[in-house]
Amino acid sequence: MNQKLLKLENLLRFHIVCRHSLCQRRTLAQWRHMFSSAYPVWTAQLYARPWQTDALIRAALSQHRLLVTKKEESSQKSQLSSRKSKKEVEVWIGMTVEELARAMEKDIDSLEADSHLDEVWIKEVIKMAGMKLKWSKLKQEKVRENKDAVKRPQADPALLTPRFPVVTIMGHVDHGKTTLLDKLRKTQVAAMEAGGITQHIGAFLVSLPSGEKITFLDTPGHAAFSAMRARGAQVTDIVILVVAADDGVMKQTVESIQHAKDAQVPIVLAINKCDKPEADPEKVKKELLSYDVVCEDYGGDVQAVHVSALTGDNMMALAEATVALAEMLELKADPTGPVEGTVIESFTDKGRGPVTTAIIQRGTLRKGSILVAGKSWAKVRLMFDENGKTINEAYPSMPVGIVGWRDLPSAGDEILEVESEPRARQVVDWRKYEQEQEKNKEALKLIEEKRKEHQEAHRKAREKYGTLHWKEISLIKYKEKKQQQPLKLKERVERESNVLPVIIKGDVDGSVEALLDIMDTYDASHECELELVHFGVGDISENDVNLAETFHGVIYGFNVNAANVIQQSAAKKGVKIKLHKIIYRLIEDLQEELSSRLPCNVEEHIIGEASILATFSVTEGKKKVPIAGCRVQKGQLEKQKKFKLIRNGHVLWKGSLISLKHHKDDISVSKTGMDCGLSLDEEKIEFKVGDDIVCYEEKEVVAKTSWDPGF
Repeated sequence: MNQKLLKLENLLRFHIVCRHSLCQRRTLAQWRHMFSSAYPVWTAQLYARPWQTDALIRAALSQHRLLVTKKEESSQKSQLSSRKSKKEVEVWIGMTVEELARAMEKDIDSLEADSHLDEVWIKEVIKMAGMKLKWSKLKQEKVRENKDAVKRPQADPALLTPRFPVVTIMGHVDHGKTTLLDKLRKTQVAAMEAGGITQHIGAFLVSLPSGEKITFLDTPGHAAFSAMRARGAQVTDIVILVVAADDGVMKQTVESIQHAKDAQVPIVLAINKCDKPEADPEKVKKELLSYDVVCEDYGGDVQAVHVSALTGDNMMALAEATVALAEMLELKADPTGPVEGTVIESFTDKGRGPVTTAIIQRGTLRKGSILVAGKSWAKVRLMFDENGKTINEAYPSMPVGIVGWRDLPSAGDEILEVESEPRARQVVDWRKYEQEQEKNKEALKLIEEKRKEHQEAHRKAREKYGTLHWKEISLIKYKEKKQQQPLKLKERVERESNVLPVIIKGDVDGSVEALLDIMDTYDASHECELELVHFGVGDISENDVNLAETFHGVIYGFNVNAANVIQQSAAKKGVKIKLHKIIYRLIEDLQEELSSRLPCNVEEHIIGEASILATFSVTEGKKKVPIAGCRVQKGQLEKQKKFKLIRNGHVLWKGSLISLKHHKDDISVSKTGMDCGLSLDEEKIEFKVGDDIVCYEEKEVVAKTSWDPGF
């Protein structure tokens, strides 16, 4: 029985006993008074009888007991029902704050809603909320069906037809690759190139007098264009390796050989500039032996042709050697079905929009075809050859310019034809989704790393503060924060002065790629940070200027233009626009800009040197001042300049002179061979015979970045 009920019953019983005894006393007193006075007997009936009061109290007590029992039973039932209806929360490892709040049906008020929770914290939150925990398997999103476009299976050999070869010309810069191609095409490409070096992949279809056709890819030989050379090797059938007979094997020659080997493409050796007196073709062949390029003269299978691109000697022999090798390779392709190809180059044309140069590898491309490349798609509006002439069809091995792209694809992207525009959008959406998923995985990895860092910092902080009272901890944190604030401001100012934000714009995708590859080699962030704000293809725009103004950056344009309106806008906003036609000039300019952001180096220039021959002191007022008696050995000592005291090769002091005297006269200059006495601005320094005094001046010298891009 309930303890409260028992207490109440005991109180009521005590009350009854007291009431009963009181009533008896009152009745007895009344009787006595009645018999001793003249009051009538009926007045005694006005008082209640005690047994009636007891009956009422008993009835009330039984009712109270019944009510208490019912209340107790209902409370027990409610507790039981609450236990049974305890909310069950389904949780999983790695869930975020927002996901946990949603599962618990609670509101969230956190700036870190996307932060991931540990298992310990999930359990603690559920426990504090009075809810039940239920672990589920790792939450997985509904798997999307792969909607990507893929290449067709290999065609039936019976359907294949012969095709002409795709030949890539590779070699070191200035070894005559483009001039050689000019002779084959009978054009003047080399004369139009800035600085005389190729800076794009040029795709050309050349018809030989014999009727044979060859598609040539002229790749850049400059060190900056390694990625372009690699891409050229991947889409080619044969590599013509051009080596200058007067220069021999160079760095990009070796790189070109490696690209050809990686792509498993046969090589034809063209030894150029054989018309020069200092030409030595045999030396070139011997040098190539060390790179596993063995010519037929030395028992190998590599054809070597001695040519002169300038005079045109042996050009037909080179073409015939290439055609012969192509016949041996038995090159064939399937001209039917959906198109497959590769983007060689991409750029933005003012009138045409995004344009790509591509090599068709399978199928026949026609106007109206729907193409997908990377995360872009196109409905072909226009096709043209390398001379800008409009064409209606492009067959395997043909280079073709394609107009009609919604966005600019990247050089090297695979081109696939699909059946319709909705299908093209579906493919692009899928590829963007895949890219987003990859980004999310990387972001999740970074979040996990940050979380671990925060946990470690928290653990160290707890160890640091130990058992200190919270007031003491708050005081320590306040003092630390106060000390850090001015430091942070100083660091921010230093950071702003030691950061170079840049915006890169190029004429074609490959040029931008080459510039970004060069920037990837930047290894002098300890001196000045190189921050890439934005890059793209096309002329300088107002958006580029606004970005540069926001980030206090510099715009670098390669083979692009900036309209007068844009240049005026940039001048008003204090934005630098630097345009270049030659890639290494642009890199030199970038190096100079980086150097200008560095603090000047301070160099010491020695004016004179003296040896201490004697030491003594003089009294000035109440203190003694040490004096060094010196003889000037070299140059002269100038009182207004800076001085340093050297002992056994170690600098003991740097500062200024208080006095410089010759005998008793104050002097400003002491020349070679003169004796003088001098005192320093620091009294605690003790001179010793044999010490050296050096007079010098400091000059600020412009610092140069230590970054070496490799050319």
